[in-house]
Amino acid sequence: MPESFSFLVSGRGKTSRLDVYILEKLPHLSRSFVKKIIDGGGVKVNGTAPRKAGEMVRHGDAVEVLIPDPEVPRLVPEDIDIRIIYEDDSLAVIEKPSGLVVHPSCGHPSGTLVNALLGRLQKLSSEGGAARPGIVHRLDRETSGIMLVAKNDRAHRKLARQFSLHTVSRKYRAILFGLLRNKTGAIDTFIGRHPRHRKKMSVLHDRGKRALTEYRVIAERANFSLVEFTLKTGRTHQIRVHASHLGHPVVGDRVYSSRSRVIKRGNGRSEREHLVNRNLLHAFHIGFRHPESEGWMEFSIEDPGELKEFWEFLA
Repeated sequence: MPESFSFLVSGRGKTSRLDVYILEKLPHLSRSFVKKIIDGGGVKVNGTAPRKAGEMVRHGDAVEVLIPDPEVPRLVPEDIDIRIIYEDDSLAVIEKPSGLVVHPSCGHPSGTLVNALLGRLQKLSSEGGAARPGIVHRLDRETSGIMLVAKNDRAHRKLARQFSLHTVSRKYRAILFGLLRNKTGAIDTFIGRHPRHRKKMSVLHDRGKRALTEYRVIAERANFSLVEFTLKTGRTHQIRVHASHLGHPVVGDRVYSSRSRVIKRGNGRSEREHLVNRNLLHAFHIGFRHPESEGWMEFSIEDPGELKEFWEFLA
């Protein structure tokens, strides 16, 4: 269903461009998308559709914004190499490589995991929507690792309920900047949308959803830590946000860390450099109950080459 918003402009003696005003009120939208809505007649000022995004609004103007339903991309099978770890009539367990977007979106209409699944599997569930066949949960684009895929709607509903109840066992490994004071522990906070940067999540003290992550340091080298994380909840960007909250962000994370992706070791003529081209976070383990047999199943995979290479570079 389309979303609608109504605003009354306030601020005597002040004027603002219409597109700028809408972005201030709806910061999760992009400027190009706001212009597209205005050009398509989806915005009215005092009951009349403006002709340009740059028209001015003033105190007392009534602004109505109608956000249309997103366009569902045409999904086509593509020959994209993904590893299928396990498959039966209900589900598949696959390994998503870093750099692969999970499902089509405005910026990624093709070349996604969904396109790869359509090219490899005979059937996928429709429970997640037309643009996300088979997708029960997600991994960020740069995060690699194990994912569950549902092949029919009954399996999808049962697996989704396990994720909702936090009974799925999910473990990750990551390389973090710095040495953690406590080598084991739990991070228990609330996570929600960042108040200023709408594409980011952040730890919030007065709102958001509870996020619980357990961790243990596996090894340390130079001024870096190899850490295992166990998700007890499944919030967006949870591990990346919690690692940054600890003051030890994931190496290569361009969203939650301001540190360079070029890591240097040594001094003078012996100095070496290593370019980290992704966030070094990997979902290596998953455990769940099969949606039909209800038997417990577990799968684990090795760390990808990028994590191994960087860890060797630190030696």
